[in-house]
Amino acid sequence: MLHNMPTTLEPSSERSAAEVNEEIRALWLRSGGTLSGEQRAEYQRLVQEWAEAFPERAEAA
Repeated sequence: MLHNMPTTLEPSSERSAAEVNEEIRALWLRSGGTLSGEQRAEYQRLVQEWAEAFPERAEAA
């Protein structure tokens, strides 16, 4: 039996875009400007979370 699962990602928390942006900046600082594979995956997740804080901008693009 197949289960219906959502196809969109839900944000893991209700953080503001500014909070997520701060985490992105900290990730880049910790990495020294070069992301490892694991850090790259974290960066992509954070960028997605940040973008979801601005749904009206995503629709206009």
